[in-house]
Amino acid sequence: MTWIRPLAAHAERPCTLVVCRGCCCGDPRKNPGSDHAGQLARLREAAAASGGRLAVRTSDCLGPCAQANVIVVQPTTEARRRGARATWFGWALDDTATDEIIAWAESGGPGTTPLPATLDLHRIDPPAPKPAPEPRRGRRRR
Repeated sequence: MTWIRPLAAHAERPCTLVVCRGCCCGDPRKNPGSDHAGQLARLREAAAASGGRLAVRTSDCLGPCAQANVIVVQPTTEARRRGARATWFGWALDDTATDEIIAWAESGGPGTTPLPATLDLHRIDPPAPKPAPEPRRGRRRR
């Protein structure tokens, strides 16, 4: 198990790779030819070797299951201040896609380094936000 130190409120957040490992992503039954555990290990190794410039975390289902494996690259704190937003990637199933995502994130990621054309082919739209639930109406008491 990897221990992750929480960031202080004033700390700068590095470029963060959020790896979906929910219902479909990382499931060998959905994509049997992919080394899902190996992919996650490679991402974690890259983060460990980055000297704090990269972070990796896993997430429960992020939503676009038809486009598994999904990886979201979140910008650094500084890039976010300049307006950068997270970039979503789908179909990240092979070593080439994983290598390209790592290389882009190591070079700065969203808001810092232009997205390579080959990686743009994996870019997907984030799922639409769910509408707010209707307020519950209680029964009238008599």
